[in-house]
Amino acid sequence: MADSENNNDASTAEPSKLCDLLERGWKIFDEVDGTNEPLASSSIQVRVKRGIGMLEEASTMVAQLDLFSCNEELEEVATADLRYLLLPALCGALSLKQSGRDRRLEIVQTARNYFMDFLKRCHEYNLSRFELPTANENSSPCEASENESPAAPSVPCQPDLVSMAVRRQAKIERYRQRKDLEARLTDVRRAVDSGQADDEVTRDFYLLNVQRWVTVCLEEIESIDQEVEILQKMDGLKQGAAKQPAQPARPPMKPFILTKDMVQAKVFGAGYPSLATMSVDEWYDQHKKRGGLPDQGIPRRVDTEEDTDAKEREEEDKEKKAENDDEESRLKTRNWDDYKESHRRGYGNRHNMG
Repeated sequence: MADSENNNDASTAEPSKLCDLLERGWKIFDEVDGTNEPLASSSIQVRVKRGIGMLEEASTMVAQLDLFSCNEELEEVATADLRYLLLPALCGALSLKQSGRDRRLEIVQTARNYFMDFLKRCHEYNLSRFELPTANENSSPCEASENESPAAPSVPCQPDLVSMAVRRQAKIERYRQRKDLEARLTDVRRAVDSGQADDEVTRDFYLLNVQRWVTVCLEEIESIDQEVEILQKMDGLKQGAAKQPAQPARPPMKPFILTKDMVQAKVFGAGYPSLATMSVDEWYDQHKKRGGLPDQGIPRRVDTEEDTDAKEREEEDKEKKAENDDEESRLKTRNWDDYKESHRRGYGNRHNMG
């Protein structure tokens, strides 16, 4: 008797604990999803981890209690148990709230697994009309297309306009369905929160929540597939860069100095155009005597020593001829004087004057 009473107490305490874990984890998700604080902050990340731990513990308890089975119909599921269908969806949504650039690929793949578990369960119960996404989380949209030939995996896929239009239309339809479900949920939530809802209204409330999360999970999986493809390409680029042999560091260039040899002398000269032969003062005095300074006007012609000697020799010759009374020189002088008396100056320069 005592053992049976203890088992009954344990069975009644376990569902109450399961309900409490779901409510607390759901509340943490709503708070994190609506907060204005950065998700990377330590306080938010602590709450996210706490919420994930609660929801995972609740999921383990649901699996142990066998609340859901693929062999039963939706009508066979109790109204109070319908809310536990949301556990995988809430776990996946909270997993996406985790931060960590190095663990991002692992985070999104884990969240996708949670979403796929939720969608498979909903698909088994025919809760909503939707096409179950492919289970291969590493496949890209190109690989998942039906038109791709498996014999040529290296050929890049071409955009299929028909499939793109179908996906776009399905996305628009999901958006409209989500807005309609949220509007209906707002009306039903008021009755549930007031405590006046009967079993039918409560069941409708849980089913609407599940159907809304179906649209959310489909959109999240589509975004995750695109992000996974980008993250895998980034990892491939990083690994390729790591495999490349590191180029040896080039030694710094040493400054080169031209040696003082014949090559330098040919290029730059010997240092000075020529050796100095006089000081600046001597150069100034010399040019001052010649009248070649700027303030002395046009420089005068400076007679050199040879010109001076020639003039002296010419004067000496004239004196000697005058002393010797040379007949030839006297005759030449007389003729020249007569010519100047009979011819005015410039008379003989009459060439080309008409």
